[in-house]
Amino acid sequence: MNNQDILSDLGHLALASRLKRLADSLLADASKIQSASGEPLQPGQFPLIAALDRYGPMTVNDAAAVLGVSQPAVTRAVSEAVKIGIVTSNPSENDKRFRELALTELGQNSVARLKRSVWLRVDAAARGLTHDLPDGFLASITEIERRLAERSMVERVRANTLSVVPFSDDLAGHFHDINVEWIEAMFTIEPHDREVLSDPRTHIIDNGGQIYFVQKGDGEILGTCALAAAEGGFIELTKMAVLKSARGQGAGEFLLRFVLERIRGLGQLDRLFLASNKKNVAAIGLYQKLGFVHDPDIMRRFGSLYERCDVAMSHSGHIPS
Repeated sequence: MNNQDILSDLGHLALASRLKRLADSLLADASKIQSASGEPLQPGQFPLIAALDRYGPMTVNDAAAVLGVSQPAVTRAVSEAVKIGIVTSNPSENDKRFRELALTELGQNSVARLKRSVWLRVDAAARGLTHDLPDGFLASITEIERRLAERSMVERVRANTLSVVPFSDDLAGHFHDINVEWIEAMFTIEPHDREVLSDPRTHIIDNGGQIYFVQKGDGEILGTCALAAAEGGFIELTKMAVLKSARGQGAGEFLLRFVLERIRGLGQLDRLFLASNKKNVAAIGLYQKLGFVHDPDIMRRFGSLYERCDVAMSHSGHIPS
């Protein structure tokens, strides 16, 4: 257990937590370094004090913009800095509605001493810590900040939120293109494929079937599948495919779970089957994960639907969580 690291194991999912842990570690050391210097400045006040030293007096709103943080965050830092006497906060001469921040004489002298000693050593240590990292560590941080300013994590998560939409004629092209991409990657388009994909409304919808699509929050269609009425009251799960560019994002499983829950609600899971091929290792693994089992009887009944079919499965009636 001692060698395990959950944040490392979670990868990008834990990016914020991992960066916070790194920041906490660096700030803890910064606090010790600052305390040893004997200066009144605290690590949490450093960005504000550095900004006032470099750019001169400014309002709280200006400080928030320069630091890239909220106004309340600046106000808290100012409050502590005023208490220890290194910053003043007075009504602005230009506009009394705003308060202007400035370093006091104590603050200016403290910063001067820190620049000559502590800040030079910390800068050198930080450069040594990051100098041989690939692609330039600070440049990477700057680029991440730029991308977040352009599109926040909230917006990015919302854009990647998956949903399922039913068939409409304007989506028929997606049904065709996604399946053609998938089939041609491993097999040959068969006559039955051409008929269904060229006119899904006639061959599936008008025959009592359904077609569904999985899409991202920004409307991008990632995958599709169909439920086709088959002889004997059976239902075929067919034409399930996900764009190559979208694989590995969970779109296929999300769509399949939706469809299975839908069929379970209708009490028809025991009539559901699919025909596939042994080459589709990942797809077959997903089918098994969600309750499908190999079924020789289904193979005898429906295996001739496609030349490529050498696997037939029916649903067990249980959808694992």
